[in-house]
Amino acid sequence: MRIGDVQLENNVILAPMAGINNKAFRVIAREFGTGLITTEMISDKAILQKNERTLKMIEIDDNERPLSLQIFGGEKESLVEAAKVIDEGTKADIIDINMGCPVPKVTKNGAGAKWLLDPLRIEDAIKAIVKAVKKPVTVKMRTGWDAEHIYVIENAKAVESAGASAVIIHGRTREQMYSGKADWNLISKVKATVKIPVIGNGDIFSPEDAKRMIDQTGVDGVMIGRAALGNPWILYRTVKYLTTGILYPEPTPREKIDVAFVHLDKLIELKGELLGVKEMRKHAGWYLKGLPQAAKVREMINKIESKDEMKQLLMGYVKELEANTAIF
Repeated sequence: MRIGDVQLENNVILAPMAGINNKAFRVIAREFGTGLITTEMISDKAILQKNERTLKMIEIDDNERPLSLQIFGGEKESLVEAAKVIDEGTKADIIDINMGCPVPKVTKNGAGAKWLLDPLRIEDAIKAIVKAVKKPVTVKMRTGWDAEHIYVIENAKAVESAGASAVIIHGRTREQMYSGKADWNLISKVKATVKIPVIGNGDIFSPEDAKRMIDQTGVDGVMIGRAALGNPWILYRTVKYLTTGILYPEPTPREKIDVAFVHLDKLIELKGELLGVKEMRKHAGWYLKGLPQAAKVREMINKIESKDEMKQLLMGYVKELEANTAIF
C-alpha cells in the first residue's frame, strides 16, 4: 500500500488512541509488523507554544517508522503552522489531520468531529495544509456528526479535492462515540466515490473482521484501534491473515505476560519507574483480559508502584495458571 510517496509494507495500520499511543506502545506495534503507526492526536496550539510535554510527544525514533503524526485543531491557520513544524522538524513520514474526535472538550473549540459539518471548510483547510508541507497529508474522519448530518461522501470528496493522499473513515457518527455498530456501507460508498486510498476503521476485532471489511467495502487498508489494547498480536495475526491466508493462534498467557514485561520496561524507559508503572496498570489489565481470575489480579496491580512488584505478581500469576491448567 502506498500513501503519497510513502510505501508501506502492508495495509494494516495502528489507529491513533489518546493516552495510549506513546513511543512505548508504538514501538511494540511496529515490532508486531504493523504497516503504519499513528501517534495519539496532538494539539496544534501546544506544538506552536512549544509545550515541553508536547515536544516530547513529537519525538520519533527510526524504529517506529513509517509513522503518521496526527494533529488536531479548530482553525486552519494554526493547523497549517503546526503541520509545517511537523514537516520540517520531525521524522514523521505522514501528517494526519484529526477530523473525527468526538470528545466535547475538542469539538467545542471547532476541532475534531466539528469539522464534519462543513465540507467547504474541510477543503479550504486541507488545501492550505497540503500546499504548506512536503510530507503526504491524510485525514481521519467519522461518517458524520449525527444521524441527521452525515456528509461523509461530501467530506471525503473535499479531502480528495484538497490534495490529501488518503482518507481514513471511522464508520460511526460523532453522536455514537464508540457505541453501536460501525456503518461499513458508508465506508464502501466513500471507496466507490474517491480515487485516493481509503482506509476503513471501526469494529475490527479480529483478522477475520479485517478481511471481511476489505471484501465488503473494497478499502485499501484497515485501521485497528481498541482491539490492540493489551493485544498487539491482533496486528501481527491480521497482517499474516491478509497476506498469507493463515490464521495464526491467539497468544498463550505466558506470551501475553512476556510482552507485558517488554511494555513495562519501555514505559519506564520513557517516563521513569513511578509514572511508567502507574501507566502500565491499565495496560496490564488489558493484557490479562479474558484470563482466569483476571479481575482479582487487576485489583492487586492497581496498588503496585514498582517494577519488581509488578513483574513478580504477573510472573507468579502466569506460573500458577501453567501449573493448574493443563492446556497451558
